[in-house]
Amino acid sequence: MLVLRLLNVVAPAYFLCISLVTFVLQIFLFIPSMFRDPSTTPLFSPALLHGALFLFLSANALGNYVLVIQRSPEDLSKGLSLGKGAEVVADWLDGSRSPGSALPSTHFCRLCARVTQRHDHHCFFTGNCIGSRNMRNFIMFCLYTSLACLDSLVAGMAYISAALSMSFANPLAFLTLLPHSISQFFSGALLSSEMFVILMLYLWLGIGLACAGFCCHQMLLILRGQTRYQVRKGMVVRARPWRENLQEVFGKRWLLGLLIPVLNVGSDYCRQKEK
Repeated sequence: MLVLRLLNVVAPAYFLCISLVTFVLQIFLFIPSMFRDPSTTPLFSPALLHGALFLFLSANALGNYVLVIQRSPEDLSKGLSLGKGAEVVADWLDGSRSPGSALPSTHFCRLCARVTQRHDHHCFFTGNCIGSRNMRNFIMFCLYTSLACLDSLVAGMAYISAALSMSFANPLAFLTLLPHSISQFFSGALLSSEMFVILMLYLWLGIGLACAGFCCHQMLLILRGQTRYQVRKGMVVRARPWRENLQEVFGKRWLLGLLIPVLNVGSDYCRQKEK
């Protein structure tokens, strides 16, 4: 339990550190290197277009990251009658199925010390539980984090290609880049800044693929009307059309949430809270 609590503190700091390093490399290294191309016009230069795209992806990723933390799942234990006796309390502390007096698909999180509705999982990178209130923002956070990492990967490969005068036309060139660069670095033929960028390339690739895969898996569960907690516990959910499952999470203003970070408005959960 102590290790999980420590991870709950270290993981958000790690994510913010990686985000800061990525932003610095993009603004002060990758984008300025694109201005050196004299064949492009200033208005439609790759540097301006890439900079605008990167800022758009970063703003959406960080904006939804803040909303995931801000829209913490509501602690239902304060308003529910859980009954009396040690057995009822033990059911909550074990994280098992909630008592009959509680809402279905609720779960007690030991790290957050709260009972959440439609609990999906606890995200260590946000240090928060993911439930019905912040599910849409969490999916948008994963999506834009993946796109921002892949965008940084492409920009970093372009920078390394120009700095080392190498081509990535052959897919094997990227796979052999790291061991070849390590040997050059220890022999003194490679600068430390270039070696750092090469290491970041593989980190961006790993984070981008992981977030993309997690986002696709989460979307599949939403289409089926399930959460990861329900799948793990083997709970049976009521079959509904996939459009209703999507609307429950993304609401009617789903297109607005794809463009800018907004609260999860217009969903079934928010309408129930208003009533």
